Amino acid sequence: MEVLKPKIGVRAAIFLVVSVIIGSGVFKKIAPMSHELGSPLLVVLCWVMAGVISLSGALTTAEMVSMFPNSGGEYFYFQKLYGRFFSFIYGWSSFTITKTAAIAALAYIFSQSLNSLFPFPVYSSDASFLGIALFQNLSIKLVASMLILLLTLLNYKGVKFAGLLSSVLTYLMLAGIAFFIIAGFSSQYGSFQNLTHSSTVAGSPSLSGWTLMKALFLASLGAFWGFDGWNNIAYIGEEIKNPKRNLPLALGLGTLIVMTIYVTLNVVYVTILPIDYFMQLSATPNKIAAVEVAGKIGGNIGMILVACLIVVTTSNSTNSSILMSSRILYAMARDKLFFSKAANVHPKYNTPDAALFIQAFWAIALVFSGTFDQLTDMLVFASFIFYGCTALGVIILRIKEPHRERKYKVIGYPIVPGLFFIFCVTLFVMTIINQPYEALWGLSLIATGFPVYWWLNRK
Repeated sequence: MEVLKPKIGVRAAIFLVVSVIIGSGVFKKIAPMSHELGSPLLVVLCWVMAGVISLSGALTTAEMVSMFPNSGGEYFYFQKLYGRFFSFIYGWSSFTITKTAAIAALAYIFSQSLNSLFPFPVYSSDASFLGIALFQNLSIKLVASMLILLLTLLNYKGVKFAGLLSSVLTYLMLAGIAFFIIAGFSSQYGSFQNLTHSSTVAGSPSLSGWTLMKALFLASLGAFWGFDGWNNIAYIGEEIKNPKRNLPLALGLGTLIVMTIYVTLNVVYVTILPIDYFMQLSATPNKIAAVEVAGKIGGNIGMILVACLIVVTTSNSTNSSILMSSRILYAMARDKLFFSKAANVHPKYNTPDAALFIQAFWAIALVFSGTFDQLTDMLVFASFIFYGCTALGVIILRIKEPHRERKYKVIGYPIVPGLFFIFCVTLFVMTIINQPYEALWGLSLIATGFPVYWWLNRK
C-alpha cells in the first residue's frame, strides 16, 4: 500500500496553522457578537477570552500530538485512549459536521466577498425542504461549491503544491491585514473613546449576572469559529518533518500569532465605528463588517481592498482545511472504518484522492443546507465535545502512562488541560440550553454514525 511521505518543514507547518485558522470569522462575526453584548469592551474581551482558551486547547493538544504524530490527529490517538468505536464517532463527526461544515462556511464567505466585488446574477427561492431553504442565495451557494471543487482538484495534484499555494496566500493575507490595521489606527475616524461607549439603541441588552454569562457564551460561539482549526495540523502528522518537535511548535506559535491578529483587528473595528452600527449590521447577513469599516476608512477603494483581502483569506483557509481534513477520512478507511476507497493514495501525486472528493461532495451538500451562522454555531458546538475529550485524555495518560516519552509537555499541567476541559463541558451545556436547534442538528449528525459503525463491522 502507498503511504503518505514527510515533506513539510516547521515554517510551512506554522503557516498552515495560521492559514487554516484565519478565514472569515474575524471579518464578519463582530456583528452578531455586538448584537448579543451591546458593548465594544465586552466584544474585545470575548475575543481575548476565546484566544486564551483556544491557546490552552492548542497547548494541551500539542502534548498528545507529540506522542502520536500520525495521519488523522484526534482520530488516531482517540483509538489509543477510548477505543475503536469512539475514534470512529470522532472521525464520522468530522466528516458529517465539524470539518466539512468549516469548509462549507469558509467557501460561503468567499462567495459573499466575491459577490461584493463582482455582483452575481440574483437567483433565490424561499422554497424549503425539512425546514432547509436549499435555494436561498443560490448564486452565492453555486460559486462556493465551485471553489470547493477547484481547491479539491488542486489538492489532488499534491500536498507540496497545495502547501506552496497556502504559503503564498498567507504572505498576501498577513501583508493585507497589517496594512488594514495600520490604516485603521492612523485614520481620522478612529477614536479609542468608542471602546467605552456601550449601545444606546432602544432594546439593547442590559447585562449582569446570569444574563451576562449567557450573552458571553452565545457571543463566544462566533469568536470560537474564528479560532477553529488550530488542531487541523495534527491530521497531516505523517507528512511533517520531525513531527514530535515541529507539530507542537507549529500549534503553539501559530495560534498565538492568530490571537494577536484577531484582538488587534477587533480593536480597530470598534474604534472606527460605534457598537450600534454593528448591532444593526447583524440584521443584514450578506454584509461583512470588515468591509463596512474599510469603507469608513477609505471609501469605495477601501471596501474593494478589504473584500479582496477576505477573498484571499477565505480561499486560503478553505484550501488548508481541504488539505488537512481529508487525512481523517484516509486514516479511517485505512483502519476499515470508512469506505475502503478512501484509503487509496494516488500513485503519481501521493495524495488521498478518493478521500478528497468524498469530502468535497459532502461539503457542497452542507453549503446548500443552511446559512453561514447556522453552520458555524453547529460545528463549534460539535467540535468542543471532542476538544474536551482530548484534554481529558492528556490527564488520563499522565496518570496511566507517566513514563511514556513526551517530546513536549503542556505548560501549567494539570491546571491548563483541566480548565480547558471544564470550559468545553460548560459550552456544551450552554449551547443545548440557549441554541437547541443547532445543538439538535449537531447531535443528530453525530448519531448517524451509530448505524454506519454497525454496518461497517457487521462481519
